[in-house]
Amino acid sequence: MSTDSPLKARITEDMKSAMRAGDKPRLGTIRLMLAAVKQVEVDTRVSLDDTQVLAVLDKMVKQRRESIEQYRGAGRDDLADVEVRELEVIQSYLPEPLSEGEITAMIDAAISETGASSVRDMGQVMGLIKPRIQGRADMAAVSAQVKARLA
Repeated sequence: MSTDSPLKARITEDMKSAMRAGDKPRLGTIRLMLAAVKQVEVDTRVSLDDTQVLAVLDKMVKQRRESIEQYRGAGRDDLADVEVRELEVIQSYLPEPLSEGEITAMIDAAISETGASSVRDMGQVMGLIKPRIQGRADMAAVSAQVKARLA
């Protein structure tokens, strides 16, 4: 399974472009992204595909959002601004976010596909939904919606 992810290749090319352009903030963020992907590959001893790369980037987006919230709460807007710039760069690699209607339709489809009828079946539903919406919606919010629907 040594087929490289087209997304990872694009990020690598963008790193070279940022280097040539002397765009240090963008370059730094892209290097962080590649390092996070590489770390997962080393830990799992597997070359990641696009879905797995998206999962890594999705996690980075979540971390940036949490950091921004904490920095703003502590009155450190200077640090929050750095995180915002990183967040914008990372999000530029994620697919177009899903609308509420699309998320609801996917949840409905997954519930009917798995035959889920209670919160005990939530794992099956989330297992089906997650690969379809990775990087396109906040997984915590989707999880809460699924839980509410099955309750």
